[in-house]
Amino acid sequence: MQFKRWNINAIDRSLAAALAEECDISPFVALIAVGRGYTDPVILDEFMSDEVILADPYELRDIEKAAEIINEAVFSEQKIAVFGDYDVDGITATALMYNYLKSRNARVDYYIPSRENDGYGISFEAIDRLKAENTDLIITVDNGIAALDEVRYAKSLGMRVVVTDHHLPQKELPEADAVVNPHRIDDGSEFKEICGVFVAFKVVCAIEGRSPEEMFAEYGDLVALGTVADVMPLVNENRTAVRVGINLIANGSRRGLSALLRVAGVEDYQLTASKMAFSLGPRLNAAGRMGDAARAAELLITEDDETAEGLASVLNQENIRRQSIEKNIYSEALELVEKHGYKFNRVIVVSGKNWHSGVIGIVASRLSEKYGRPAIVLSVSDGVAYGSARSVKGFSLYDALSDSSYLLTKYGGHEMAAGLTLYENSIDSFRRAINEYAMKFERSVPEINIECKLNPAGLSVDLAEEIKALEPFGMGNPSPVFAILGVKLQRISPVGSGNHLRLAFSKGETSFQAMLFGTTASAFAYDVGDTVDLAVSLDVNFYGGGQNLTVSIKEMRPSGMDEDAVIEAVDLYEAYKSGISQNHSEIIPTRDEVVSVYKLLRQKPCSLDRLICAKLGEVGYAKTLISAAALCQLRLCSVSSADGISVIRAENTKEKVNLEDAPILKELKGGFL
Repeated sequence: MQFKRWNINAIDRSLAAALAEECDISPFVALIAVGRGYTDPVILDEFMSDEVILADPYELRDIEKAAEIINEAVFSEQKIAVFGDYDVDGITATALMYNYLKSRNARVDYYIPSRENDGYGISFEAIDRLKAENTDLIITVDNGIAALDEVRYAKSLGMRVVVTDHHLPQKELPEADAVVNPHRIDDGSEFKEICGVFVAFKVVCAIEGRSPEEMFAEYGDLVALGTVADVMPLVNENRTAVRVGINLIANGSRRGLSALLRVAGVEDYQLTASKMAFSLGPRLNAAGRMGDAARAAELLITEDDETAEGLASVLNQENIRRQSIEKNIYSEALELVEKHGYKFNRVIVVSGKNWHSGVIGIVASRLSEKYGRPAIVLSVSDGVAYGSARSVKGFSLYDALSDSSYLLTKYGGHEMAAGLTLYENSIDSFRRAINEYAMKFERSVPEINIECKLNPAGLSVDLAEEIKALEPFGMGNPSPVFAILGVKLQRISPVGSGNHLRLAFSKGETSFQAMLFGTTASAFAYDVGDTVDLAVSLDVNFYGGGQNLTVSIKEMRPSGMDEDAVIEAVDLYEAYKSGISQNHSEIIPTRDEVVSVYKLLRQKPCSLDRLICAKLGEVGYAKTLISAAALCQLRLCSVSSADGISVIRAENTKEKVNLEDAPILKELKGGFL
């Protein structure tokens, strides 16, 4: 069970009231804004503004050089290849650059590598194919910054290369004719956190010689989609781009996107950044994950309604197939993580034979979320392991991989996500090396940021509507989360074929309902009558011809939980399980504490999560788990597993046992050391 640190904002309410009046916004919205650091009315006005303000493209280093080279190739009718990537950012960047150059009647084609056959980025084989097609100029979009040898090779064959990318450069830049990347050390742009398609858009603005505000009506939908899908922070010009781009998509800016919204069952008027991320993103990604990403690019490029509908249907089916494969691989990875104790490592590294490379990134994300630590998932084929990595706030994957680079044949990415390749016989060494690196830093405890505490009596549709003024929500501008503390659980009702729960709560005279998605009744860690704290989000849904409030539970914990004590106990328990620490005095349960756990289990079987929550205040996290292990070793209890849920139950036995005989207690006390 994972416990997060709850960071509840301390808000200057008088400042919030003054800002609400000066900026003419809701006091509740002002309260949230102040909690997020918007204390200057000028900056807050700019954040809330509907005006389209985008940065000057010419702030980017080499952009004029890139524009000059590309214009020259267009005017002299040279053969141009746009070299993209198979994720949404790369696909949208490819479609944007290709569409623009086509509008200029350029001799242009695009190339998107196969995830299975080519791997990430530009390769020597791809360069040979492009040369055989008489390509004169290669323009990379959303890749190329790490392709030092490949760019050098393309140049040796007589081709020019323009690199446009947003990934972190290594110590050396590629020897391209122009390298446009906001993360270059010598780059002068003020805001760096833009995605690959946004970089490509700025290059197109420079080629055309028009302002980004003018060009946005033509390409803003693609910029918005790539920005959201690549999880860029929705602040500064990213916020403007996504806000305007969503409206373009909703208004039918592109046939392919309209068709994809229809097959996803999303109505245009309901489109938000979140719905765009979870409806359009996975279906476009499915093309590259399951086969040929060029189909997704074709969907974004086509002007034919029939072609758009057909491709959208194909991508929808591919996404369904992706979900099935992902589910199976996640189950296998989960079993390995539990079996080998990788969940106690600072960085989870798990591998499997011939796992589909198109879904291992998603599996890594799910493992990272479940265990609250970085996760790396490797697919092994013919002695080579291809991996995807996902991180948690405060731990840079790029730095960690750089530290272990002597074990890798290839790597790239940024702080939160990365890709890597290594030989199969190096996996164990890599696991040790990256965990030794991670041990140099304090463990990154998962956190949830909470705007403020809410009284359940104040929950309303109007309150949820006010929050929409802060949209679009996403990375860097998350959907607000609020704390509702000290509520009593009154009823548990499974819904959605049992995959979700509708929970009824009360506090004083107030009763309300909230949804807990993705949790079954058997996996739920609480019982009717428990007093809990909730972290929730608010939304408005349209049902039965009217508007209704939806309260969604993001996190739930026993009311009044000593957060620091629990986090410390988790660290101590994991240090013991991973063999890091030999001093276990603080996690050895007393006889009374073991008996307390046993008495609860005598009343009824419990999931391990339920047992932890029930005994968190009285016995504590680590001592509860160790008590349960001791009881099982003495055969006073047993553990069974169904649907991935471990359930512990007391056994009917009259045999007297000595608790001190439990091997785990002997080990903790030094009996085996």
